[in-house]
Amino acid sequence: MTNTVLKKDWKKELWSYVLLIVGSALFAAGDVMFVNPYMMAPGGTYGLSNVFSTLWGGKISVWAICMDVPLLLIGTWILGPKFGVKTIISTFLIFGFTFAIESWWWGYNPVIHDGPIVAQAIEGISMVQTHDGLWFVPDYFLNTVVAGLIYGVAIGMIFRSGATSGGSDIISMILHKYTKISLGTLVTIVDGCITLSTLIAFGDIRLPIYSIIIIFIEGKVIDLVVDGMKSYKTMFIVTDEMEAVRNYILNDLKRGGTCLTGTGLYQGNERKMIYVTLDRADMVKLRSQLHAIDPKAFVNIMDSSEILGMGFKALPKE
Repeated sequence: MTNTVLKKDWKKELWSYVLLIVGSALFAAGDVMFVNPYMMAPGGTYGLSNVFSTLWGGKISVWAICMDVPLLLIGTWILGPKFGVKTIISTFLIFGFTFAIESWWWGYNPVIHDGPIVAQAIEGISMVQTHDGLWFVPDYFLNTVVAGLIYGVAIGMIFRSGATSGGSDIISMILHKYTKISLGTLVTIVDGCITLSTLIAFGDIRLPIYSIIIIFIEGKVIDLVVDGMKSYKTMFIVTDEMEAVRNYILNDLKRGGTCLTGTGLYQGNERKMIYVTLDRADMVKLRSQLHAIDPKAFVNIMDSSEILGMGFKALPKE
C-alpha cells in the first residue's frame, strides 16, 4: 500500500471521529436544550430518559446510560458482536456531553419560548415548569422544528462516521430475531411506545404528536446528511428510436447507460430498452428530448437513493 493511500485512509479515519464527536455533542444539546424542556420523547433511550427525568428527577444522562450499557451487553450476548467500537464510543460520548450540559453548562431551561421566562404561572396561559422551577410560555411548533433539525444533523453525522444506532434499536433487533417481524416495523413499534409514554405520563395529547413530527423531520435530515443533496433518477426507456436516444445520452448529456433486450408481453416482439441513471437536471432534459425524438416511447422513472460506481460515488471498501 502506497504512502498516498495510507495518508488518505488516515485523514478519512480522523474525519470520521470528528463527525462522531460533533454529532454526539449536537445530539446531547438537542435533547437537553430543546426536547427535554418541552417534555417530548421522540423515541430511543434518551426519549424515555426525558420522561423518567421529568417524572422522578435525576439526570437524563444517568437514566440513559443505565439503559444503554445493559442493552449493549444483552445485545452482544444474544445477537453477537454486531456493535462496532464507534457505536460504543458514541454511547459514552453522548452520555458525557449530556451530563456536562445538564450539570454544568445549561441545566434544563428551554432555548425557545414565546417571551421571557417568568417566575410564576400566568393564569389562563398554558405554562411548562422546568427542572429549575421556572415557568415559560411554550412555542411548541418552532421548538419541534429546531429539535428535529438538530437531531437529524447529529444522528446523520454519527451514521456517516461509521457508528450505528444502539439504545432502543437493540430491543427491536432482539425481537426481530425471535418474532421474525420486519425490523422496520419493530423499530416503529418500540419508538412509538416511547413516544406515547408522554401522553400517559403527562396527559397532554400534543406531546406525542410533536414528538412524531420531530421523528419525521429527523429522518428527512438524516437522509440529506448521509446521502447528500444530490438526487438521482433511474430511467427505463423503451423506444423505437434507440439510436437517436443513445446518441443524445452519450453526446449531449455525456453520460453512459446500458442497453437491455427484452420481449414484449402483448405481441411477443423483441424490444430494446435503455437503462440509465442521471441527476435530476439531466433527467428533465432527457425526458423533454424524448418527446421530440419518440413521442410514443415508454418511460419508467424511479428515485435512486444511492448510486455507487463509475461516474458516481465510489464503492465502499468495507
